[in-house]
Amino acid sequence: MKIDSHQHFWIFNEPEYGWMGENMKAIKKDHLPADLAEEHQKIGFHGSVAVQARQKTEETEWLLKLSDQSDMIKGVVGWVDLRSPDVEKQLEKYSKHPKLVGVRHVVQDEPVDFILGKDFLNGIGLLKKYNLVYDILVFPQHLPNSIKFAEKFPELTFVLDHIAKPNIKDKVISPWKEDMERLAKFKNVYCKVSGMVNEADWYHWEPRDFTPYLDIVFNAFGPDRVMIGSDWPVCKVAGDYSKVMGIVMEYIKNSPESDKAKILGGNAVKAYGLKI
Repeated sequence: MKIDSHQHFWIFNEPEYGWMGENMKAIKKDHLPADLAEEHQKIGFHGSVAVQARQKTEETEWLLKLSDQSDMIKGVVGWVDLRSPDVEKQLEKYSKHPKLVGVRHVVQDEPVDFILGKDFLNGIGLLKKYNLVYDILVFPQHLPNSIKFAEKFPELTFVLDHIAKPNIKDKVISPWKEDMERLAKFKNVYCKVSGMVNEADWYHWEPRDFTPYLDIVFNAFGPDRVMIGSDWPVCKVAGDYSKVMGIVMEYIKNSPESDKAKILGGNAVKAYGLKI
């Protein structure tokens, strides 16, 4: 089964999605499961993991309700307040839903030492108890502390979003490369090859622009810990769904069929424990 490991849904309103600039008009509208189902059909995908786009528990509740209404949504990565004294109550509540598979915080918008904060670490330490994965969303400057972070939780599954958002537009490789290789040494860390077009030149990118970055990710993590993701509908600012997903599909076209099956869905099922 082919699974898009990373996409979002929303009912657009300006106050809650203020991060969408004037150059992102293509995504300033509602995006719901029926819209993504059309894109899946074009390239033969069967489901997806829906990831939070708002940092509020109402987002988690809404995504779980959507998943009840759509078999296409195989799992939800929601949000809880990991720094709250009441975090365990939140985890206990939402983890009862079979499609809640993980949580995420938008660490990319936080100071580089945020991920090592005491309250945050306390919250992370509870995730294994509830069989939840943690999605790491960071920029390259956050990677050194993300490595220290991963080292603290060897029994917890982590999924790194968007290959940590290197500066593809300006062809910057180091120190992102070295930090990714260090992070990949932790066998409990997976990596999503997603969101790459948003770090490239939105209007002039070519598939070959991503090859050096994909080479590094695949060499570091191997076919057992890499999973395809679209970052739809955010990716629409730089390319349509089929074209964006085609970057990775073309890159692995000569890989063994067993590896392709893992990258295009199997690794997402394994990492998140999706009930297929």
